[in-house]
Amino acid sequence: MTNDIINKELVNKIESLLKNAREKVVREVNNTLLITYMEIGKAIVEDEKLHIDDIEYENKSLRYLSKVLTNKFGKGFSLANLHFMVAFYKNYGSVQTLSKHLGWSHYCELLSISDKDKRSFYEKECSNARWSVRELRRQIESSLYERLLLSNGKTNKEKVLELALKGNEINTPEDIIKDPYVFEFLGLPENKPLMESDLEESLIKQIEKFILELGKGFMFVGSQQRVTYKNVHYYVDMVFYNKILKSYVLIELKTSQFMPEAVGQLNMYLNYYAAEVNDEYDNPPIGIILCTDKGNVNLEYALGGLNNKIFASKYITVLPKKEELIKQVEMIIHKEKNDGR
Repeated sequence: MTNDIINKELVNKIESLLKNAREKVVREVNNTLLITYMEIGKAIVEDEKLHIDDIEYENKSLRYLSKVLTNKFGKGFSLANLHFMVAFYKNYGSVQTLSKHLGWSHYCELLSISDKDKRSFYEKECSNARWSVRELRRQIESSLYERLLLSNGKTNKEKVLELALKGNEINTPEDIIKDPYVFEFLGLPENKPLMESDLEESLIKQIEKFILELGKGFMFVGSQQRVTYKNVHYYVDMVFYNKILKSYVLIELKTSQFMPEAVGQLNMYLNYYAAEVNDEYDNPPIGIILCTDKGNVNLEYALGGLNNKIFASKYITVLPKKEELIKQVEMIIHKEKNDGR
């Protein structure tokens, strides 16, 4: 064994030790910070209880407290942050309920969500997927929770509870589908004419953000993947592999509304992958047609009766209007409740 090899192994070992030590320090600092902010929130709440009949006390005391703490300890004790600490204690109550993977900035984003089920969902997803604060904010702004509830058309209180308790568990192909998909990260104007090749190129340039939008378990295989049938070459727009489902996911991009003929072409690609590309441990491939609109086509007729799993979803290039999605969810749940009477 040469000195070069010994030195390289030694460096790698020390780098690993330092990396693990730093990660441990960060976790401990984060945990200590969360405990401290929880205790500060608790102390403020208990103090307010002593002055429960004084309507002006809360705001006056918090403003004064903010000034004193900022002068003594610097940044981090603004009036808004003290309100967050109070909400932190009121909503979580104990550090035992917190995720070790989330920091204070994560919880500040989560506390902006008043609906407990929705907040619980984002907390589970953020912890499981290790989202950064920016990624968490993007998922909230893109209404991921509502989009998942609306995707399979079977929104009900049980589905709401399931997402709140477990996050979005991936067990079936249906679990990876969103409707709509949101591509606001491309920076494209709404309703601007666009060629499919330009859309594909834009998504590839932003592949990390596209994978984040697709969801958990996705790995990019490539674009324009060749499929040869009877000496004729065809090309799949984009191919991914979902390691949770152990399935290839073939995506066809359309810059127009959904057309039934796209199903036959994608079905051929899926048959090819099942026969020629799949390994013995792979599950059947999945197809997704991304289009600007589903139009008036009856999707049950267009997609029904196939051996392969093919889905059609709309994509938009601007953030969806939360109010409209929330209204749709509430309408479906209300209808389910009335139908069940």
